[in-house]
Amino acid sequence: MPRARLRPVGVETPRGAPAPVRARASRRLRIVLCSLAAVLLLAAGAGAYAWHRLNANISSVELGSLLTPAASATSDLNILVVGSDSRAGKNATRAGGGDATGRSDTTLLLHVYGGRKKAAIVSIPRDTIIDRPACTTASGQKLSARQGVMFNAVYENGGARCTVAAVESLSGGLRVNHYVEVGFDGFAELIDAAGGTDVTLVKPIDDKESGLHLRAGRHHLNGQQALDLVRTRHGVGNGSDLGRIQLQHQFLTALISRMAGQSLLTDPARLFTVADAATKSLTTDSLLAHVDSLASLAYSMRGLGADSVQMVTLPAQLEQGDEDRLVPDTARAAKMWAALKADLPVPPDALTGTASGPNGIGQIVKPG
Repeated sequence: MPRARLRPVGVETPRGAPAPVRARASRRLRIVLCSLAAVLLLAAGAGAYAWHRLNANISSVELGSLLTPAASATSDLNILVVGSDSRAGKNATRAGGGDATGRSDTTLLLHVYGGRKKAAIVSIPRDTIIDRPACTTASGQKLSARQGVMFNAVYENGGARCTVAAVESLSGGLRVNHYVEVGFDGFAELIDAAGGTDVTLVKPIDDKESGLHLRAGRHHLNGQQALDLVRTRHGVGNGSDLGRIQLQHQFLTALISRMAGQSLLTDPARLFTVADAATKSLTTDSLLAHVDSLASLAYSMRGLGADSVQMVTLPAQLEQGDEDRLVPDTARAAKMWAALKADLPVPPDALTGTASGPNGIGQIVKPG
């Protein structure tokens, strides 16, 4: 008597199909399921690797009680952003630390208003003369209070800790919530990873000091060209830091417009490339030094666009007898800081009549 063929447990066979066909269907099903499981495992592994790599990219500096945590995910927020050359040559170990870490060319205070739909960017000129408060560097060195210090020397000698303390003192007590430092090399790499950026120059730029020569008209800038543009000062206006800041404001507006028009989420490979370059370029406070923290912060500000960001410069006057130095315009600066503390837009009369007012180099950079 012929032996009965057993049907594999858990496998549904097509009714009426010959036994060999049912067996082949069972094997194919198992192969498909095993292949799907392998793909899912590989995807999960790649995601974990990417997450670990991005986290490992970020350098951090411990600022402790110098920072004030935001009250909620939609409350107003103050982020101190420093552009420095301390990571030139991939030297990430000294970033933000002080004790002659490097120089800061650019310092911005990003104030995001409650609800996270509007923001103000306040530039603090590097040539501003301030009174530095007593502070402690990352290595524990104590610096005594000192009057008449040029602002960019605060970072050079005291790093992130002293820079945060100086900005809070300069602002009359506006509390900083987060610190972000962007290395110049990393900035160029980030622009390259994003595919460059398009700008239109209303006027030509001819900077013999930096070697940046751009005719008027539309340009597609790579990372190094973009970096040269935001750092140039001898090719615009009277060669002062104020002209360079106004150029930076115009470039940031163009860059925000370009980034807002890109849909990186539909291109995972490019998204990872941009995220990889961005995290490599950053030194943050320890609370932000995680991909999930940065992603959460970025998501909370997703509604910001170029038209919802107010660009301003610390109200200042030229120092008497020295046109290369600035001194804060005390009355107008106090009005600006008071508005930000109250989470209000900076009033125009806080800026007019100062060396950093709206009348300067004029429009040079427009979105491409």
